[in-house]
Amino acid sequence: MRITKKRYLQSFLIVTVVLAIVRLLFPSVAKDRAAQTAVREKESVDSVEMRSDTAHDGQTAAVTKVSDADADTDKVVLEGTYLSKLAPSPIPPLRYPAGVSPFFKSDGSLRHTPIYSVPGYQRTFEDQQDVQLVSASKWGIQPVQNREEAVRRKSGLVFVGSNPYVYIDKLHSSIPYLVPRASILLQDIGRSYFDSLTMKGIPLHKIIVTSVLRSKDDVERLRGHNGNATQNSCHLYGTTFDVCYNRYKTVEPPGEQRRAVRNDTLKYILAEVLRDMREEKRCYVKYEVNQGCFHITVR
Repeated sequence: MRITKKRYLQSFLIVTVVLAIVRLLFPSVAKDRAAQTAVREKESVDSVEMRSDTAHDGQTAAVTKVSDADADTDKVVLEGTYLSKLAPSPIPPLRYPAGVSPFFKSDGSLRHTPIYSVPGYQRTFEDQQDVQLVSASKWGIQPVQNREEAVRRKSGLVFVGSNPYVYIDKLHSSIPYLVPRASILLQDIGRSYFDSLTMKGIPLHKIIVTSVLRSKDDVERLRGHNGNATQNSCHLYGTTFDVCYNRYKTVEPPGEQRRAVRNDTLKYILAEVLRDMREEKRCYVKYEVNQGCFHITVR
């Protein structure tokens, strides 16, 4: 029998009215249905979380197993790459409360800070080779013999190039690679240096990096004419870089010439930044008198 459109609409309205009456007379029916839906949703969420926790525990167990097998080298081998303990880079503490700008006062005026420098470069930055070497061995890669081996073993390293905060000088005895932890430290130093220059009213200048990762062959050549170069150099591990304190790269738009700033003034401000990083236990710093640089190793 063919059902007309009119009869279909009448049937639909009758069913709707009946369900509405049932809900008014017996409200507990609707509540029980809502409760059952909520229970099913909670069980679904708990199931997803349980599977996530199980997968996470499985990954942790796998890493722990590999770590125990490679305990002699104090390294973790993951997918063919040597990573140093898989430890995250430290997060520096906030120097200003949340929502407070380091560049402006509460009334909106520009904040200026004086230049203090440090009490003495050699006294403030006295971290010797033995101290820095412990940290380099902890976080670094295994030393490479030559440039060719370094290229083949770039896993676990990141390329370090010139960017808005840092200028990489022409490298003669090293190649521009660092472990990720040291690369982050270098970028943070460059950015903090920009912040300090701005707050002191000094035109922007980039820090200049003069040495990064070295091979054993690089170290041997350097020892022939550099008295500070040691056979077991921290530069072998990709954790160490040198930042010169007597040269800086001026930042100026095309066609604009910024006012000249004495290198000593820029050095004072850089020393303040490195002192803060060192006090935050993010790095070791050695003031190199003859080489004209700060020798920095990540912690």
